[in-house]
Amino acid sequence: MEEEREILTISQVADYLQISEMTTYKLVQNGKIPGFKIGRHWRVKLVDLREHLSKLEHGDHI
Repeated sequence: MEEEREILTISQVADYLQISEMTTYKLVQNGKIPGFKIGRHWRVKLVDLREHLSKLEHGDHI
């Protein structure tokens, strides 16, 4: 990512994880990636995403 942001869009999360935006949207919408809505738009806190990824590295599953 060009610049570290505290709050990411679905597109930025998809780039970060190197997966499609549609897959990212579905994972966030289904609660498999921590996120929240602002109006109609999903956002993900970078610190929450990194914490979630750390748990996955230690055996948890999406």
